[in-house]
Amino acid sequence: MLRRRPLARMAVRTTVVAGTAAAVGAHAANRAAASQAEASQAGYEAGIADAAQAAPPPAAPAAAPPAAAPATDPIAQLTQLAALRDSGVVTEAEFEAQKARILGSV
Repeated sequence: MLRRRPLARMAVRTTVVAGTAAAVGAHAANRAAASQAEASQAGYEAGIADAAQAAPPPAAPAAAPPAAAPATDPIAQLTQLAALRDSGVVTEAEFEAQKARILGSV
C-alpha cells in the first residue's frame, strides 16, 4: 500500500479547518454587528418618538417680573456708587456725574 505523506495531509487539514473557522467567525461577527446596529438604531428612533410624545407643549414665556424700583435712598445709592468707583468699575468722572444726578433728584 502506498502511504501518502501524513504530515502534509495533517497540515492541509489544519489549514482548511482554521480557514473555515476564521470565515465562519468573521461572518458571525458581521451578523452580530449588523443586528446590534439595527437594534441601536431602532432604540434611538423609539426614544425620539417617545420623547416627542412625552414632551409637554412649550410653555408660554413667563411675564418678566416688573423692574425693581430704583432705590429711593440717596445715601444707599451713593454708597453703592462709591463701592463701584473704588473697585474700578466706574471712573471718577462717571462717579461725579452720577453723584450730581442723585443729589439733584433729592
